[in-house]
Amino acid sequence: MAKILVACGTGICTSTMAVDRLKKELNARGKGNNITIVQCKVAEIPSKVNDVDLIVCTTQVSGNISKPVVSGLPFLTGVGVDKVIDEVIEKLGL
Repeated sequence: MAKILVACGTGICTSTMAVDRLKKELNARGKGNNITIVQCKVAEIPSKVNDVDLIVCTTQVSGNISKPVVSGLPFLTGVGVDKVIDEVIEKLGL
C-alpha cells in the first residue's frame, strides 16, 4: 500500500481540500484502495518524509526532500487535476 503525505502551510485548510479531492479522483479511477493519505504542516515534512512514498504539497517545499513532490495547487484551483492524478499514479506505480 502506498502512503501519500499531503502538506500545506498549517496542515489544516488547503491540505484538507487537497486530500478530499485526491481521494475522490483516485477512487474514481479505482486506485483509492491502494493508498493511505496523511496530512501535515509543510514544516513537518522533514520529520515525516521517511514514512511516505510521495508528497503532495499546496505550497513551496524548501530543502532537499528525498521523496517525489507533486504540486497540489490544481486541487484548489480545479485546473489540471487530471494531470496531477496521472502524475501521482505514475510516481507511485499504481
